[in-house]
Amino acid sequence: MLHSYPAISPLLVLIGSFVVFSAINPKFASPNSLSLVLQQVAVIGALAVGQTLIILTAGIDLSVGAITILSMMVAAKLAEDGGIPGIVAVGVGLALGAAAGLLNGGLVTRLKLPPFIVTLGTLSVFTAIGLLYSRGQSVPDTKLPALLSWTGETFPIGEFRITTGVVLVGALYLVVGFVLANSAWGRHLYAVGDDKEAARLAGIRVDRVLVSVYVVAGIIYGLAAWILIGRAGAASPNAITDANLESITAVVIGGTSLFGGRGALLGTLFGALIVGSFRSGLSLAGVDDQYRVLAVGVLVILAVSVDQWIRKVKA
Repeated sequence: MLHSYPAISPLLVLIGSFVVFSAINPKFASPNSLSLVLQQVAVIGALAVGQTLIILTAGIDLSVGAITILSMMVAAKLAEDGGIPGIVAVGVGLALGAAAGLLNGGLVTRLKLPPFIVTLGTLSVFTAIGLLYSRGQSVPDTKLPALLSWTGETFPIGEFRITTGVVLVGALYLVVGFVLANSAWGRHLYAVGDDKEAARLAGIRVDRVLVSVYVVAGIIYGLAAWILIGRAGAASPNAITDANLESITAVVIGGTSLFGGRGALLGTLFGALIVGSFRSGLSLAGVDDQYRVLAVGVLVILAVSVDQWIRKVKA
């Protein structure tokens, strides 16, 4: 059952953390606190979608944060210095993310390099380009077109206050989840992650699938860059320093196998919410922030251990 429905484990952890943290401090269950958790996990939740796609193919992407920062800074600087319209700036950010993903995918498929090594190298490349292009300077949202900071606008839903960025992330999960479950591309992606050679023998164009996955992930990182501007109220080259670790953490805790071929976006969403819940819950409990890092580390180890156990049981 756990193999067929990998989102069950993170859902149980999420429910358990909600009950425990609410018992420790009732403020955790307040609409204001829960709204804040959603806003805090929006960016990492978006990045985790792209990371999930790549990990499902038995790869990994260490350049997540660097691509996001590069897309954000180029879009922001063009809008500030070049005076281009907001919609064009957003399009440039998405296109740049796609180009970065194409480079990663091309190196993995053409040169047959391990995704870990490729994205470790492009992490440094994209980070350096972003810093050089922006000269290490932030761009406040007051100097940007309104559309770029639109993702940070809030609106009420009952007692909750949600940002448009959170809505975009929710729509992203619905669209990508539907495509994964109901398209040939989604089935091919799972097949490639489960066994590349078997997928090739079945007539699937493995290299094409892999490149497309990295490109789609890059576009998602470009979308996350737009959400980040609204969330942070500025475009900063020093934002989301832990994006790589947190996006991988959300995916692994969410039940997606690091060996590829098994997982679901719903689990990734639960994983991102678990990380956000631990951050907020432990803070409200008056616990030192380092214990949150410790708790998340333990959860990652447990999640991978459960994945190994599930694989052995299935075998």
